[in-house]
Amino acid sequence: MPSYTEENYLKAIYKLSEAEPGVEVSTNRIAEVLQTRAASVTDMLRRLGEKGLLHYQRYRGVSLTHEGQRLALLTIRKHRLWEVFLVQKLGFNWDEVHEVAEEMEHLQSELLVRRLDEFLGFPQFDPHGDPIPAEDGAILRPRNRLVADLEPGDGGTLVAVRNTSAPFLQYLDKVGLSLGARLEVLDKVSFDNSLEIKVNNKSTALISAEVSRNLFIAG
Repeated sequence: MPSYTEENYLKAIYKLSEAEPGVEVSTNRIAEVLQTRAASVTDMLRRLGEKGLLHYQRYRGVSLTHEGQRLALLTIRKHRLWEVFLVQKLGFNWDEVHEVAEEMEHLQSELLVRRLDEFLGFPQFDPHGDPIPAEDGAILRPRNRLVADLEPGDGGTLVAVRNTSAPFLQYLDKVGLSLGARLEVLDKVSFDNSLEIKVNNKSTALISAEVSRNLFIAG
């Protein structure tokens, strides 16, 4: 089984490659995401390459092998299931679960993960709207729309957030935006593309373009 650190590397590489399909992930990007030195990343990439978990050529980036991707998705699956558990069963808020789930995702019992999935009712999405990979690695990819792309009169249901940092989620709580909320764009300010939105046909809020680029709706 991969170590704690190796799982973190595989997960980071998978997420970076998912964000830019078809582009091999650079050492510097991995170092930036994991907040470590490029030299340390190079050493780990060499080790993971020797284990058959990724394709690595110095100065040319990396890509995961089939086995590397399987292990990355398994780690992501565990992380997101634990986030669901923490919110639904232990009363955590959605801005409090990431760091706890980071620790719990490294538990290695396959039976525990299966029982957890069953206990939760086989959820398809985590508390931030991210899809939870199935046991075989299959993952849903809904065709959601960015709020930033909407025009006045457009609307839908908030189903996911791109930024899952605690400060951003706390901001959304403050303005009354949570998953399941119904949004309608009332106005788009041409100066800075900020949006005036109606939430659940009741309150209104003015959100910046940066916020709108981190919100996804369905419908």
